[in-house]
Amino acid sequence: MGEEKFGAVMGVLVEQIVHLITENYAYDEMIASNEFYNSKVYALLEQEDTKLWHFSPLTLFNMFDEEKKTGSFELPEEA
Repeated sequence: MGEEKFGAVMGVLVEQIVHLITENYAYDEMIASNEFYNSKVYALLEQEDTKLWHFSPLTLFNMFDEEKKTGSFELPEEA
């Protein structure tokens, strides 16, 4: 995937994940964004070759949620 297209996909995904974080954690958008950008999930997501961008925003949110609660997360089977 081209860098420009990957950037567009990331923008849409991150926006949707941050929205899910604000709904589930009662964080404002700024705190939710910071929490997500500092997560291990985001660190892997921003690497195109991991293919995490193939997952739905809900799946990625659930991975973030698991990381937040336990300190780690498991990749879904289809990874």
